[in-house]
Amino acid sequence: MQLVTTIFITAIILAYLLETWLDRRQISHVMAHRDQVPGEFSDRVSLEEHQKAADYTVVRTRFGMLNHFIGVIILLGWTLAGGLDALDTAWRGQELGPLLTGIAVILSVLLISSLIELPLAAYRVFNIEQRFGFNNSTWKLFLGDTLKQAILTLLIGVPLLWVILWLMQHMGDMWWLYVWTVWMGFSLLMLWAYPAFIAPLFNKFAPLENSELKERIENLLQRCGFKTNGIFIMDGSRRTSHGNAYFTGLGKNKRIVFFDTLLKSLEAGETEAVLAHELGHFKRKHIQKRIITMFITSLIGLGILGWLMQQPSFYSGLGVSQPSQYIALVLFMMVAPLFSIYLQPLSAFFSRKHEFEADEFAAQQSSATHLIQALVKLYRENASTLTPDPLYSSFHDSHPPAPVRIAHLVAKGG
Repeated sequence: MQLVTTIFITAIILAYLLETWLDRRQISHVMAHRDQVPGEFSDRVSLEEHQKAADYTVVRTRFGMLNHFIGVIILLGWTLAGGLDALDTAWRGQELGPLLTGIAVILSVLLISSLIELPLAAYRVFNIEQRFGFNNSTWKLFLGDTLKQAILTLLIGVPLLWVILWLMQHMGDMWWLYVWTVWMGFSLLMLWAYPAFIAPLFNKFAPLENSELKERIENLLQRCGFKTNGIFIMDGSRRTSHGNAYFTGLGKNKRIVFFDTLLKSLEAGETEAVLAHELGHFKRKHIQKRIITMFITSLIGLGILGWLMQQPSFYSGLGVSQPSQYIALVLFMMVAPLFSIYLQPLSAFFSRKHEFEADEFAAQQSSATHLIQALVKLYRENASTLTPDPLYSSFHDSHPPAPVRIAHLVAKGG
């Protein structure tokens, strides 16, 4: 057995065992605390609501375990079982040339993977979310979203793939630097274009009309020195009863978006506090920091890919008989998550740090008490567990556990 094959199989086993161990810890920990609401939430969350959150978390975690197992089978099917090699051979037989063959292979992989994942996505929406009362979507809407995503992938992805593969084939040993430049430019373009041109393809966005709330929000924006392209209400209730709010866009194309489900459950002061938290991410430059991190990790990743591409064993050890730039790209995208999983706690640590900083900003500019009230409502209505396993949470949760986050806000005057 080749060294690359041995490393690959070992990485698969270790990643799968780690994910399974963490999932089992999460299930065990949540179930162990299912029958008692944590003391700091006892007057705000009923036992029935707490148990619903526990059951919802356990079901989703078990579904995640199934996804992990299926993911391993699919990965082995593409690589050591020869699926990717057979697909590549079939497209090479069409004699389209390296560039078009590369695009065809990559699109075929995406299509086949999407078709395999579609039943799982449907089960999540129409079984799990439906069972716990969160799904408002229909089959027509679900399939329509899937079709729109496929069309967008073709319209946006094909030109981008053409540029990337052309650079890989024609720019010599420094191709990875040119590809990195194109990728970063594309990423920034998407951050700018998404709120105005892509998001409206899936949801309707209406300007905020509540005059009292609008005035309150505008005063907050003025205090914070924040200029936005608008405050919008999104019809999130078309698909789910989960509530959310987010800040999106870049430059002058920034938007503040509230799910309609969120505004139905929060008072004006609580909504202002949630917005202040989102503004905290902007004022503390978290967006810029995340973009810089993406720049650095992408550059490192492309550098590693550039080295692997020159290693014949990288292809043969992963079940591919004919080396090429596009096959190297596909293999790298498939294999990289097996190793990046160990960086998840570091990523989660910095994400949580940003959440604490945004909470502190909200406490200063609005009200820590109102933010606590809003968060408790969101935990309750979204059936978010109040008792996640600490180790599982350190790998998978971008936000601090509820008790830790609330305690931090209480210390800030909540």
